Amino acid sequence: MSAKKIYERPIVTKNQAGFMNKFGSSSLVKPKVEIDGVLVKDLVQKWGSPLFVISEKQIRSNQRNALRIFKSRYPKVQFAWSYKTNYLKAVCAVFHSEGSWAEVVSEFEYQKARRLGISGENIIFNGPDKSENALLTAIKENAKIHIDHYDELYKLLEITEANNLKANVAIRVNMDVGVYPKWDRFGFNYENGEAWQALKRIVISKNLNLIGLHTHIGTYMMSADAYKIATNKLVDLAKGLKNNFNINLEYIDLGGGFASHNTLLGQYLPAEEVVPSMDQFADAISSGLIELSGSLDELPTLVLETGRALIDDAGYLISKVIANKRLSTGKRAVIIDAGVNILFTSFWYKHKIHPANETGVHTEDTAIYGPLCMNIDCIRDSIIFPNVKKDDLLVIDYVGAYNVTQWMQFITMRPNVVMIMQDGTVELIRKSEDIDYIEQLEILPSSLKNR
Repeated sequence: MSAKKIYERPIVTKNQAGFMNKFGSSSLVKPKVEIDGVLVKDLVQKWGSPLFVISEKQIRSNQRNALRIFKSRYPKVQFAWSYKTNYLKAVCAVFHSEGSWAEVVSEFEYQKARRLGISGENIIFNGPDKSENALLTAIKENAKIHIDHYDELYKLLEITEANNLKANVAIRVNMDVGVYPKWDRFGFNYENGEAWQALKRIVISKNLNLIGLHTHIGTYMMSADAYKIATNKLVDLAKGLKNNFNINLEYIDLGGGFASHNTLLGQYLPAEEVVPSMDQFADAISSGLIELSGSLDELPTLVLETGRALIDDAGYLISKVIANKRLSTGKRAVIIDAGVNILFTSFWYKHKIHPANETGVHTEDTAIYGPLCMNIDCIRDSIIFPNVKKDDLLVIDYVGAYNVTQWMQFITMRPNVVMIMQDGTVELIRKSEDIDYIEQLEILPSSLKNR
């Protein structure tokens, strides 16, 4: 006997004149009732709403697939997990267990990696702001320090000479790869010779050990050819070091920036239709690296700091419907309990959103807002969506990158984060905040008490 269909009252919908797009007029929104075999309603019943959910299985699958793709094209590949993308301990631990190093851009992130048991030699220390104390620690622990500017280079020379130490260093190189605006605020420029001059100053120093070259050409890159250009320019510098100083680099680091399958707000086509695949990125990078001559032992290791492309689709945000209303234009608005303070990427992406239960077939143009008393708190300003009721659950896809590092306590507090483990169990990996947590660092002057 078939299940009874959901009753929907008759609705008259105003149609807008215009052309049908190439995908036709279908607007079916499929419900997402479970994540990795765990029912959404059960997750919320135990852990509350809103709720971030991370899939261990998806992280491992993404990392293994990316490593396979690159190693099939180049023999020596090493991934380094980008902590700024998602530095929850459980997330980092999964990547490290898959063989990834740590890539950090602050002393805070460096400390997190060390507390997770990552040795200094397996930490890449990027970023323009490294304190003298952080640099000294990194030098002593044999971390790979990527120099961002001349002032940092001079500071390293002072520290190593004063303490009779030797630092393992690389430089970050910025360059024109045909994508604009150029990311030229970090590192030393290739085209004007600044990078080559920095390399020469490092080579003549007895306290600096040059081991690599690094670039990070941008974020959410939609051109694989840009990576080919970047690789060719780093290879040119590597050849110059070999020919002029007989230096064989340990590694060449192409950074990160690979696009995920989140669709940008300005994109017409869905991301999976227009962004390069991992295979295309690998082809572009490896084609440049194999131009380096020498034996297999002399070839540098390819280091990749891929972040969002390995974690975005492993994260979900479950949210509850607070209310339905009509805007002054007649457009339907749905208010949910997750705002832009915890879903920062809604300012960039058209996140896919699903009801967590079966709905009717009627859909209409809908705006989805968060609970904040701010007009900017808009999760999606326009999405074809079915009718949902108060207390219904929604699942927002592809939220694994940047949201739990850029989120903030604003009006509402940050929620629980759970991880669905490979065996199907669910573990709490970050507790939700409460008023005691928020106020623990505040100090009320005695003169203001009891007023």
